[in-house]
Amino acid sequence: MRANIPRGMGGGAQNMQAMLRQAQKMQEDMAALQEELDAREYEVKAGGGVVSVKINGKKEILAIDIQPEIVDPDDVETLSDILIAAVNEAIKRVENTNSEEMGKVTQGMNMPGMF
Repeated sequence: MRANIPRGMGGGAQNMQAMLRQAQKMQEDMAALQEELDAREYEVKAGGGVVSVKINGKKEILAIDIQPEIVDPDDVETLSDILIAAVNEAIKRVENTNSEEMGKVTQGMNMPGMF
C-alpha cells in the first residue's frame, strides 16, 4: 500500500539536511565565540573606583586592586562589602556579555523541538 503524498509535500530529507547543516554551522560558530569570550578580560570598579576587579570570560578573578585610602583597620567590613560588590558586578558583566553575544549567533534560528 502506498501513501498518497501530494506533490510539493515531499522533500523532507532535503529540509532536514539543510537544518542539520545550519545547526552544525551554528554549533561551530558558538564554539568559536565561546573560546573568544573565555579569553576576554573585563575590569570593574566599585566604591567610587577605590576597588578594581579584573576578571576573564571564564569568571576567573585575575587581579584585585585596592586603593590605600579605603583600607581602614577599624572598618574592615566596608572594604569587604566593596570587594563583594565588585566581584559580583564583574561576574554579572561576564554573564551578560556572554548571553548577549551567544544570542547574536542563535537569533533567527527556528528549529522547534531542537533547542
